[in-house]
Amino acid sequence: MLLIAGLGNPGSRYAKNRHNIGFMAADEIHRRHRFSPWQKKFQAEIADGTIGGEKVLLIKPQTFMNLSGQSVGEAARFYKLSPSDLVVIYDELDLPAGKVRVKTGGGAGGHNGIRSIDARCGKDYRRIRLGIGHPGAKELVHNHVLGDFAKADQEWLEPLLAAVADNADLLVKGDDNTFMNRVSLALGGGDARSNGRKDANKPAGAAKGQSHIRQARPAKPAVNMPESGPMADMLKKLFGKKD
Repeated sequence: MLLIAGLGNPGSRYAKNRHNIGFMAADEIHRRHRFSPWQKKFQAEIADGTIGGEKVLLIKPQTFMNLSGQSVGEAARFYKLSPSDLVVIYDELDLPAGKVRVKTGGGAGGHNGIRSIDARCGKDYRRIRLGIGHPGAKELVHNHVLGDFAKADQEWLEPLLAAVADNADLLVKGDDNTFMNRVSLALGGGDARSNGRKDANKPAGAAKGQSHIRQARPAKPAVNMPESGPMADMLKKLFGKKD
């Protein structure tokens, strides 16, 4: 069995926050793959279903983000799951809005929900990082993360969540590279492995910078041909121009 945890904060106050994109992804997987109704267990909302022929348990911790590990760890111990059976979906500041990355293990990167899960479950689980972009200054991070997605964000957010859910079978199979590329292509991007951190504020599918557009060469100025005189006679002889 695979345990897929979407991270966020419980309650309507936080429902549309950028920090809750993990909850949103879990909800979309739940809807598209017709999981059982949500029920409360392990200090969380859980639902079970089947993806790609494999049993999957979805979990949305209700302990608030900073204590996510309490809920996820309890569920993992109950089902006797190892870190390799766990997938965690969460928001990532240092990825461009709409980008996705998958990795196994690594550091928490300042994310308190991941730090909590690391402490309870170890670090060798798969992490699905969904980019929410960086506001550009450290003092703006708190309000950015706990702020709601803007209306304009729906242009990439809805396709991103749909692509994550539609390709969840690849996560179940462990084909993480194909999963990343399928999601990237669904949003009009290229190979997911080619995107760097330097574009952290550019949404997926955004137009390339003007520096990549080839500029048209200026037209050559027209040369006026003399109509009479010695020069005109010589040019007529050279080019065979007739009066």
